[in-house]
Amino acid sequence: MDLDETNRKILKHLLVDARQSSRQIAHKLGISTVTIISRLRKLEQGKVIKGYSARLDHEILGYDITAIIEVTTRKGKMLEIEDELAKNENVCAVYDITGNTDTLVIGKFKNRNSLSDFVKNISAVSNVENTVTHIALNTIKEDFRLL
Repeated sequence: MDLDETNRKILKHLLVDARQSSRQIAHKLGISTVTIISRLRKLEQGKVIKGYSARLDHEILGYDITAIIEVTTRKGKMLEIEDELAKNENVCAVYDITGNTDTLVIGKFKNRNSLSDFVKNISAVSNVENTVTHIALNTIKEDFRLL
């Protein structure tokens, strides 16, 4: 997918406010609305744009705990375990990582009990050897809108 300067500008505008109309973006960039619509369609078809969503304040919604959980698995079972972890509604991200552990999970939880249950459930999964849980004390920056 070709990300020329115009496509980058369109994406930057969407990252600020995905509710903007094609007409509004066209006006800001000095391009025709038809051109914006065409480019957006191509960006969607090329899977650069995977969808549109709202940014939520998780703390206001009651998710006061952010946990970073390292998971060590038995050889050959990592992808299966990661797929299962990714299905959990509390999980925000699952990463394959280098280092002493295999997987890094970032999750949001409403209370210690829900975090405790989650970690115990991970530990009970066959082929999970170990977990190490870190709790974020403060969130300085949490924004995955990159371009």
